[in-house]
Amino acid sequence: MTKFLLSLHVLAAILAIGPVTVAASMFPQAVRRVTVAVPVGTAGGGDGAAGAGASAAQDDMSTVRLLHRICRVYSGLGVAVPVLGFATAAAMGVLGDAWLIASITLTAAAAGILLAFVLPRQEELLEDLTGRQPVERARTARLAMFTGLFNLLWATVTVLMIVRPGSTTGA
Repeated sequence: MTKFLLSLHVLAAILAIGPVTVAASMFPQAVRRVTVAVPVGTAGGGDGAAGAGASAAQDDMSTVRLLHRICRVYSGLGVAVPVLGFATAAAMGVLGDAWLIASITLTAAAAGILLAFVLPRQEELLEDLTGRQPVERARTARLAMFTGLFNLLWATVTVLMIVRPGSTTGA
């Protein structure tokens, strides 16, 4: 049963957390690519180059929406990771081990950063772009910083799960 739970836990981490880390990392740059102003000549059937610019802006905006949706949906699915993790740890009898407590703490911190800083800032930027409001580069830089911290926490948790320092079941 332990191997089955561990397999589900690892699969959930790969399939749920992986897409969030990638999409969240891509989001700030995708926002920067969006052209906020409609290029000259697109409203009145102007030249083809301006029309191509508007089309590219629409594609970039679609990318931003898609990346945010991936982050929202997969972060919800990511709840399965700690749930399966607790079940696996209980089956292994390691709920009190220091490496697991550290992993739980870092996982909670990563979830908090995602819910309090990353997703709300993505929503704000998306609303600004939808309303054709200018987006300051500093805002996307702050989002990238929070996203990087989220990713660093998950990378640390992954290492702790593999190395399990002080564990008698570790490698």
